[in-house]
Amino acid sequence: MQIHKKKTQQFIDFKNSTVLRRHITPQGKILSKRISGLSSKQHRELTKAIKQARILGFLPFTNQV
Repeated sequence: MQIHKKKTQQFIDFKNSTVLRRHITPQGKILSKRISGLSSKQHRELTKAIKQARILGFLPFTNQV
């Protein structure tokens, strides 16, 4: 009998700006998946969440100096 562990994946939410800010440079650019260590699928979901948060006003498009 084998015991299967459920894999818990974090849901990337566009309203959670603190998580999204970790994947954005100070200039406002999205970090590459190579630097952030995400898979392709996770990076696509992250990019969609960041873009949605920018449109709705949770994140700025650029860094104001």
